[in-house]
Amino acid sequence: MKKLINDVADVVKDSLLGMEAAYSELVTVDHEHKVVYRGDAPVANKVGIISGGGSGHEPLHGGFVGHGMLDAACAGEVFTSPVPDQMLKATRLVNSGAGVLHIVKNYTGDVMNFEMAADLAAADGIRVEAVIIADDVAVQDSLYTAGRRGVGLTVLAEKLLGAAAEDGQDLDSLVKLAERINDSGRSMGMALSGCTVPAAGKPSFDLAEDEIEIGIGIHGEPGRAHVPLATAADIAEMLVRPILDDLSYRGSDTIVFVNGMGATPLIELLVVYNEVAKILAKAGVTIVRKLIGNYITSLDMAGCSLTMLKVDAEMVNLWDAPVHTPALRWGM
Repeated sequence: MKKLINDVADVVKDSLLGMEAAYSELVTVDHEHKVVYRGDAPVANKVGIISGGGSGHEPLHGGFVGHGMLDAACAGEVFTSPVPDQMLKATRLVNSGAGVLHIVKNYTGDVMNFEMAADLAAADGIRVEAVIIADDVAVQDSLYTAGRRGVGLTVLAEKLLGAAAEDGQDLDSLVKLAERINDSGRSMGMALSGCTVPAAGKPSFDLAEDEIEIGIGIHGEPGRAHVPLATAADIAEMLVRPILDDLSYRGSDTIVFVNGMGATPLIELLVVYNEVAKILAKAGVTIVRKLIGNYITSLDMAGCSLTMLKVDAEMVNLWDAPVHTPALRWGM
């Protein structure tokens, strides 16, 4: 194993020190609880938006803390859910009295621990609501979930809900928007290689030189099948088709998100996006906005995922709204 680390046990701690050193003008880090939060939190009269999960998916979630997106993010150990105390600390840090929304990826540990944190926050008099992102069409149940996994739609939800909260929408309105996002977004991923968790020291799974995995999860969970290595055009079809089979996008305005899993260069993601765009044009789907790059990763996994979200004019406006975070920024 070759990694740019000091000690395996200190990877998350050291990365948060790096976050603080690099982006202190945007975020503050509570190192005891491993919480990254906005330097101006809590923002008066604003619903607090928090998320979190296991580390190893950077820039998700800490890289999306800032104006127009998250107010705080909890960092668990690599591929391990944060504990309720972390989530409770984050909730308290961002609460201005307008309530707090938890954005939770559908993984059993995340769901359970965020629920416990919400109960503890309620005892403090803080109103907390949650949205559970469950967009992965690859499997209905997995090693880590009951129901669909929460993957790429999480990034889009954090942007849209963060913008709506910044605009002053109340907690009930944000919950309704979150439900619309969940109902309208789907994702599918693939891998060219496994990823190496530092504590394990070896790849999470092995693929032959002429094999790829279709339908993988962001922790290296197995997907639908090993299939022969194919062209970008064929792989794009393997990603698009299950999404369109699950939800009709014909005639819809859509945000398309082609995401790298950590070790995939932008040149390859652009090749994939071009193929996806051609398929969607033939299918009668209008791409109105797009995001291309490594935003929800799986350490050093090579591969990509596709997320599609049907949007209306309100969602497009929220997407275009200013955002200023370590990993995503425009309009400011």
